Amino acid sequence: METEEPVDRAPRMTLTCYNDTHGYGWKHVDLFVHDAAGRELGWVHWGVSQDGPAAADEETARVEPALRRTSAWRHGVSAGGVDYWEADAQWGTA
Repeated sequence: METEEPVDRAPRMTLTCYNDTHGYGWKHVDLFVHDAAGRELGWVHWGVSQDGPAAADEETARVEPALRRTSAWRHGVSAGGVDYWEADAQWGTA
């Protein structure tokens, strides 16, 4: 009898930060939680003073000291031309 590989059902957390390309003035970092199938379970966000990953890392360390980025930032560009970066995250200890 074949054995199936175990299915990882743990939620996945992703940090996302942006460039304020269109000048909206709302610089922020999002923390998204998705289930194993990729469905969004929830999200929160907090403001940052600057755009991009360096500012996101600095502010995240201040606002959520137990939240750790566990991957490199991955760059993308939205359909609207906005630069954004995503990285995997998990809770650790402060």
